[in-house]
Amino acid sequence: MRKKLIAANWKMYKTPSEALNFVEAFLPLVAGHTRDEIALFPSITSLPTVIHRVRGSNVAAGAQSMHWADEGAYTGHTSATMLTAVGATHVLIGHSENRQYDNETDERINLKVKSALSHGLIPLLCVGEQKDERQCGKTEDVLVSQLAGALAGFPKEHADRLVIAYEPVWAIGTGLTATPETAEETHLMIRTHLEKHLGDVANEMRILYGGSVKPDNASALLNQPNIDGALVGGASLKPDSFAAIVKY
Repeated sequence: MRKKLIAANWKMYKTPSEALNFVEAFLPLVAGHTRDEIALFPSITSLPTVIHRVRGSNVAAGAQSMHWADEGAYTGHTSATMLTAVGATHVLIGHSENRQYDNETDERINLKVKSALSHGLIPLLCVGEQKDERQCGKTEDVLVSQLAGALAGFPKEHADRLVIAYEPVWAIGTGLTATPETAEETHLMIRTHLEKHLGDVANEMRILYGGSVKPDNASALLNQPNIDGALVGGASLKPDSFAAIVKY
């Protein structure tokens, strides 16, 4: 049985004090919740604050991105060694916004996934298609290409630690959501591809859904057999809203 992971991507929101206020309000709402894993992904300036406050609780904390090198002349970037030094346990890699705005390529994503795993972080590898790609019937081609590029030379012995987050780009922050049936179909497609390349361990890997997940649609999505959690954006910015998703 794959334990679901419910993750909050706060994107470029919340100062450290705002992040602390969120956690103070959120932790009592999910105290004792052990059915699912819970993780918060604040901005890098709020990450140490969140890590310190959730320590000892049932909530983990991770970063929204990272560089593949351990150190170097990479202004504005953060390495896996820096993340583990402050206590981060997870990291988002390949989010569509990083692909779009930061020109993140599959080759760079591949290096980041390998670096994260080598330093003991749990990477959430994001993949997803654009609206026109889905309308043209290219969803499978796009996802297979992204997975192949990101996982080239992937160490199979670490496969059970890798999390895939399927985020249809057309559903991120738009209010549009894939139907539970459509999302399930795409998740099964991803798992089938992973099984071809990684073997039976694909059945242990978690595939999250992200794309306008809200309290009122979380249950229908998360009760699909191949949807192993959610990567939540806007609805994760308020403690009661995100707690409702966690408790779907």
